[in-house]
Amino acid sequence: MGHWWERNVVEPGKLPLLVALSAFVLTFLVTRLITRLIRAGKGPFGNVEAGGLHIHHVVPGVLLTVVGGFGAVASDRHGFGGVLAAFVFGVGVGLVLDEFALILHLDDVYWSEQGRKSVEVVVLTAALVGLLLAGFAPFGVDDLTQDELQDRGTVIATIAVNFLFSLIALGKGKARIALFGVVVPPVALFGALRLARPGSLWAKRFYRRRSRARAKSILRAYRHDRRWMGPSRAVQDWIGGRPDPGKGRLPGPR
Repeated sequence: MGHWWERNVVEPGKLPLLVALSAFVLTFLVTRLITRLIRAGKGPFGNVEAGGLHIHHVVPGVLLTVVGGFGAVASDRHGFGGVLAAFVFGVGVGLVLDEFALILHLDDVYWSEQGRKSVEVVVLTAALVGLLLAGFAPFGVDDLTQDELQDRGTVIATIAVNFLFSLIALGKGKARIALFGVVVPPVALFGALRLARPGSLWAKRFYRRRSRARAKSILRAYRHDRRWMGPSRAVQDWIGGRPDPGKGRLPGPR
């Protein structure tokens, strides 16, 4: 079955990646649906507790990620074992990243404003894995010809330059662009050439005595955030649910 999929649906060797990505996205969507039903008091679902201890779903997620990861390493990626391990791994990662904000803040921020980080990380992860599945290789190595690939110096130089672009974009406070730039180098180049965001390491280092550049950076960041913050939050609310208003946090349904 796996060989048929690789011959007719995906590139050879990428079936486990496709299965892992599908399991990851499906797990996240199902988990969010269940938690939203619990939050609304609907359906047969409820929080999982053992001996009075609230078990967050990041716990089974970590266990599944470990099992799936080691299973993938130990199995043949072209066989059924590799596909099964990829599925288990994808389910585990979906559960873990759904509570990424909880891990980041070491607090139950699932339905708070900080909880948006979980949705953002899941979307970014799915997009990056999707690019890898589509055939993009990190740092633009897929753009090299066979002759260039055989030249070790060319490969190393290409990786180094593209990594530098991503690093500059990150230093300019453009984390999303830097991440996508790892897989699609022109994106990193775009981020490296643009103005840095105010408060970034680049702005603090190079704009300190350049009042015009500093003012332009602040104005551009303000315009960008005013234009995109609303739509971005609307999409996050549609995917993961609207956070609780204010600082109050309801018990996180997991």
